[in-house]
Amino acid sequence: MYKKICELISVVFQPLVMPTLIFVFMLFGLPQTEIAIGGINKALVLFVVSANTLFIPLGIILVMRFTKAIPSLHMENHRDRVFPFSIITLLYLVTAYFFYQKDWLDYKLIFALFVISICLVLLTSISYFWKISAHMMGVGGLLGIVLAFSMMVQGNNLLNLVLSVIILTGILGTARLYLNAHTPLQVLGGLLLGFGVCFGSFYFVWL
Repeated sequence: MYKKICELISVVFQPLVMPTLIFVFMLFGLPQTEIAIGGINKALVLFVVSANTLFIPLGIILVMRFTKAIPSLHMENHRDRVFPFSIITLLYLVTAYFFYQKDWLDYKLIFALFVISICLVLLTSISYFWKISAHMMGVGGLLGIVLAFSMMVQGNNLLNLVLSVIILTGILGTARLYLNAHTPLQVLGGLLLGFGVCFGSFYFVWL
């Protein structure tokens, strides 16, 4: 039973979901004065981001599995991750550059996309040598951005949201360890990578 729950948690909060959660937070969880998108529908922006950072990459991974370009969706061997992660990183960079060309999108959103892309570049590079946790990098990035904005935004209490993401981080880390998907050091490494890059980037730019 516990294994099934941990597997469900790992699937629901997989790394590809995290950019969408970050944009849900930035588009709908912050005051209107914090994020400006030039009158464009926020739901449309979220859809485009989700399509390019979640659905298309997920489709690419499934195609790779069915064509046996990767041996398993779990990609137990760290080097099995390098090729799919490289393709997904390229897609993220193209998406970030696409939004960069649009003058109607708030620069914080564009910056978030580039920061997420940097995390992926580092993840892919490290995966060539070591099986660092992509799940924890993703949730660590979410935590870093939520915490950074909680310190940036004046007069808006985001404490409950920060605590919720901290709890999610603990639950996800526990699930990955319970499934023996990673060692504690790999879980910690992923968390520190995602949190450090995302929190550090926003902290030094805006605080």
